[in-house]
Amino acid sequence: MMRRFSSLTILFCLAAIFFSGCSTVPSNGITQVATIDALLTGVYEGHMSLQELRSYGNFGLGTFEGLDGEMVFIDGTFYKVRADGKVYTPALSERTPFACVTAFDPDHRETITEQTDLAALEKRIDALVPEPNRFCAFKVRGTFDHVKARSVPAQQKPYPPLVEVTRNQPVFNLSNVQGTLIGFRSPPFVKGVNVPGYHVHFLVEDHSGGGHVLDFVMREGTLEADTVHDWLNIYLPTENPSFARADLTVDRTGETQAVEK
Repeated sequence: MMRRFSSLTILFCLAAIFFSGCSTVPSNGITQVATIDALLTGVYEGHMSLQELRSYGNFGLGTFEGLDGEMVFIDGTFYKVRADGKVYTPALSERTPFACVTAFDPDHRETITEQTDLAALEKRIDALVPEPNRFCAFKVRGTFDHVKARSVPAQQKPYPPLVEVTRNQPVFNLSNVQGTLIGFRSPPFVKGVNVPGYHVHFLVEDHSGGGHVLDFVMREGTLEADTVHDWLNIYLPTENPSFARADLTVDRTGETQAVEK
């Protein structure tokens, strides 16, 4: 009887360790698919399904296979803003070549009552998290006088570099809308891996528009920030021949700034 009890105890302990270690939504971390420099060179093949990506968080941004639209991942639901300016709900079987997600758990909330643009929001978040080597995920729900956003047209092989694609990007001017900004502020040391500084996407509340944010003017809103991130986990497309051949030795800072702004 004693031996059986011990065996059952061990089995229960192992099960507890197994299920604890396999938690699909890690806390205090950011999970990323591939690197921004790989995307800049034209590695647009999807590497991870949205179904799998969703297991690592409920919040984030990125793009889709073939560069088919801007990803807005909010409250556990994916949205795709395509080059026609419309918002679609992608199938979870779709894949992403680049994305950044987290289990969003805000530790700071504040109301913004004065008119705010992108530069003013960045200044506010920098004051909230003054340490330059820390990540910050943030969400702003508000009323916007104007949002300038973009998406890019889906690409066909052979894929051109991203900086060439964005030269002909559709730009959307959204006026008098309610919606949500989501984004990450990343430290300077992620250069080549992610976007240093601010990367922001937008979704109109009624899902009539959105995209990658170039600028905005917000009348009022509420800022939520998740300032605690202990690690960055990167899934590399090592079996993708395009990734294997990509020249990731080049400093692409100028390309990143051109693409983001």
